[in-house]
Amino acid sequence: MSQHGVGPRAVMRSVAFLTAGVLAVPALAGCGSEDPSGKPLAGQDIQPAPRDRITDGGTLRWAVDSVPDTLNTFQSDADATTTRVAQAVLPSMFRMDASGRPERNPDYLESAKVVDTEPKQVVLYKLNQQAVWSDGREIGAADFAAQWRALSGKDTAYWTARNAGYDRIQKIERGDDALEVRVTFSRPYADWRSLFSPLYPKDVMGTPDSFNDGARKKLKVTAGPFTVKKTDREDGEITLARNPRWWGEPAKLSEIVLRTVPRDKRAAELAAGSLDLAEIDPSAARRITVAARPRASGSPLMGPGADRSAADSLESWAVANGSDEDAADEETVARKKLRKTTVRYARQQQALGGFEVRKSLEPAYTQLALNGAEGPLTDERVRRAVARALDRKELAQVVLGPLGLPAVPVGSHLALSGQAAYADNSGALGDQDTKEAQALLADAGWVRGGPVKEEKKKEKAAGPEGGAADDTGEDDKAQHGPDPAGHLAQDGRQYKAPHQGGAPGAYAPKGTAAPANQEAAPLAKNGKPLTLRFVLPSGPGSQTLRTVADRISRMLERVGIGTEISKVSDESYFKDHIASGQYDLALYSWPATAFPATDARPVYAKPVPAADGSLNVEQNYTRVGTDQVDQLFDEAVATLDEGESRSLLRKADSRIWAAAGSIPLFQRPQLMAARKNLVNTGAFGFGTPVYEDMGFLKKGAKPASGPSAKGSPTR
Repeated sequence: MSQHGVGPRAVMRSVAFLTAGVLAVPALAGCGSEDPSGKPLAGQDIQPAPRDRITDGGTLRWAVDSVPDTLNTFQSDADATTTRVAQAVLPSMFRMDASGRPERNPDYLESAKVVDTEPKQVVLYKLNQQAVWSDGREIGAADFAAQWRALSGKDTAYWTARNAGYDRIQKIERGDDALEVRVTFSRPYADWRSLFSPLYPKDVMGTPDSFNDGARKKLKVTAGPFTVKKTDREDGEITLARNPRWWGEPAKLSEIVLRTVPRDKRAAELAAGSLDLAEIDPSAARRITVAARPRASGSPLMGPGADRSAADSLESWAVANGSDEDAADEETVARKKLRKTTVRYARQQQALGGFEVRKSLEPAYTQLALNGAEGPLTDERVRRAVARALDRKELAQVVLGPLGLPAVPVGSHLALSGQAAYADNSGALGDQDTKEAQALLADAGWVRGGPVKEEKKKEKAAGPEGGAADDTGEDDKAQHGPDPAGHLAQDGRQYKAPHQGGAPGAYAPKGTAAPANQEAAPLAKNGKPLTLRFVLPSGPGSQTLRTVADRISRMLERVGIGTEISKVSDESYFKDHIASGQYDLALYSWPATAFPATDARPVYAKPVPAADGSLNVEQNYTRVGTDQVDQLFDEAVATLDEGESRSLLRKADSRIWAAAGSIPLFQRPQLMAARKNLVNTGAFGFGTPVYEDMGFLKKGAKPASGPSAKGSPTR
């Protein structure tokens, strides 16, 4: 989620009054109550090991989706690889712990705290006296001030994607010595820990030209355990090298090579020995899991020909040895090709035995989005009926159960279990209830089996009315994206909502359409059936999404709601459909954040008319918002009492649930294939990777607690 400044302090602690009546908001935990934030549903799986057991040197080859267009994380076209590079080479005053909460980074900060609140909020940073940039210059107030000026929003020559928090700073000055930085805010800002992470040198932030272009392809000055050695866009690689000026624990690895490898090629690249670490899909995870088992364990058959029965094999032999010479020749060629493919697959499986799957849950959740701007979903009762028709536990089980991960539905829009702001507020809407969903639809005037007026429809090659669109995409125009395998998630930060910069952090799961519903007696109103347009990306390799969409369609069918599946190209999904509001239902994901008062504000802000008459939705792609939710966000970001801020956020989340614009479903799985002797890396969950501790075990050494150990390394 991108960051966004918010308005004045104002809030009323009352229940939400909605167009369909009054909903009671569940009581929230107060002083003395048990902390509702709970614990992370799944811990890190990084094969922890003490540093003295790790080889000094070596190269880690890590698969990424692409070489980023920019190395500046504050630009709208930054992506996940941009963030990964920044974490390894730049200062961050705070980083995320295993529960997704910010913690001071001692390599850069001796301390950081609010030292004054009246008349202004003042934060005093005391820097680590050893902290220096790679050119030898000390990190100091000049770098903080340059970043503030670049991101404050006052100078439009800077092409920034966000300025939240920085727009609340009044001044930055040196403290009593060069190691102290005093930041004075013009307005109270609860999420001050989100600032200056990462911190770029004044060489990058000092002028619009250096900000806009200087850090796009290279970073000359850095201050982390690694430096950027080379960026090769032709070969699709970024090479990070050990920083000789790094003052902290020296990096164990000599280099980290981030290699662009399509998702469908990663299993083969791992088997070929050209990768050590890669995020993978469930099918590749199954291959690696099976390859790691002893042969005597009765592993299931996989790979080419695994689905052929004895009868199929006998028939093939008969044809190859039959009297029809043409058929025999053709079958003989096919059998040779299958044998060759099978041998290659077997060799890959043998090589994959040197890897293991490390799994956790991503700090992100998948949701069903309901467009409340037009059509039947403008009626809150219909949105709530859709939500009450869903069995979220079943959907979570479908995705996470087969992977051995906790299949627990997400209970908050603003945080995930274990994070400080988390509480299960789904009770503001209610669990699955078919009768209640049907009652809401009846109250909204939708009658099962009601008369439906005949309408002339444009003929399309996509198939019959109510069926799935053609595989080429919506309206026969969409085409597959450049990655033939597809991704488990598509990063939507490159797309722009009306009158807003990028939408950093939005993930759109790739996939294809679910089968169309076949309602015997659909609901109707004013001569029109209740059919919702369910828009999904068309990229292949997303069986998980297809299954989820199919289950949702069936659940809606039970209460009389039809779905018309529309598959669109991955490239146009956000730009042409989600951001522009051309959908009724859609599946996409948001990352969790340690600073929801700041980061979630634009995602749930009430859309307002823009000067040109269009609607400014910021990142609220569902177009559903209320003044009360905005007020609660404003209050939460302006109070420095952390307990009060969390309480306000939980109230806001209850009202977001009640409005039923988006329905959180499940936390996304995180599957990483890692070489077995690679330690302190893998599925990080919430935590920020510690790059200097990554490496390969010394010969004969063992990790901290065996091959399946989880958690952080012993340092």
